[in-house]
Amino acid sequence: MGRTNITWPTEFILLGLSSRPEDQKPLFVMFLLIYLITVIGNLLVILTIHSDTRLQTPMYFFLSVLSFVDICSVTVIIPKVLANFLAKTKTISYGECLTQMYFFIAFGNTDSYLLAAMAIDRYVAICNPLHYITIMNQRRCVLLLVLSFCIPQLHSLLHILLTNQLIFCASNVIHHFFCDDQPVLKLSCSSHFVKEITVMTEGLAIIMTPFSCIIMSYLRIFITVLKIPSAAGKCKALSTCGSHLTVVTLFYGSISYVYFKPLSNYTVKDRIATIVYTILTPMLNPFIYSLRNKDMKQGLMKLMHRVKGQ
Repeated sequence: MGRTNITWPTEFILLGLSSRPEDQKPLFVMFLLIYLITVIGNLLVILTIHSDTRLQTPMYFFLSVLSFVDICSVTVIIPKVLANFLAKTKTISYGECLTQMYFFIAFGNTDSYLLAAMAIDRYVAICNPLHYITIMNQRRCVLLLVLSFCIPQLHSLLHILLTNQLIFCASNVIHHFFCDDQPVLKLSCSSHFVKEITVMTEGLAIIMTPFSCIIMSYLRIFITVLKIPSAAGKCKALSTCGSHLTVVTLFYGSISYVYFKPLSNYTVKDRIATIVYTILTPMLNPFIYSLRNKDMKQGLMKLMHRVKGQ
């Protein structure tokens, strides 16, 4: 690919998960089911929390917002993926690509900040139970929520502005099923040293800040739990953290595998790993929080009985 053949692309071609025609309809059905399960599951979580007075606590407030963000994040990606499964030419315009990338990065980082807010909430509930209501008051919850949305939006905007400065080569084929940062960068002819440095510094700081909050919160939680004399007390304290820890492991495990490596090492395996946190984690979150949480299960049953009664 010669450097002399340089153009500003009007559109990109998304290679997708498979180029074989016989795979397109089965993949369409699978992704459609995943999308419907994700949207319905997360909507049920939101409705359950807002319809049950016992669930009107900071922990479930953040969980309902997390469910809303998960619906938004999959809606940014899956509808276009579904359209491309049925289309002869799997194209996306340059503007659509940058827009998709912006919201994908923004919602993905909002997820991580909400997970950090939920970890802080669990830390206060277990380590300072007598002051829980005072510390996790409405004002502090709103502040955490505002930070969870504003910081990722600014972070995403910076990355899009840097991407928009790049010059692209003649090839406009993105080896991915959506406009992710790494595969788009690989199409650039111009030096993306500044972008890579930004990803590994500012991007690392933005991601590591909530992750550090989660680690520190759980270290304090485990130290506190170890001091509880009875085994039943320890189990009760940790039971409120199990669902959150499962989601955190899925989310950060897949992200670190894909993004914390040099751009030249980006492969097809990373494309598959991306599915875990972009599509599977938002789908699994409602099941993880509902099936492993007694209050959520009871709230969901009450919601179902109320719907049947109408």
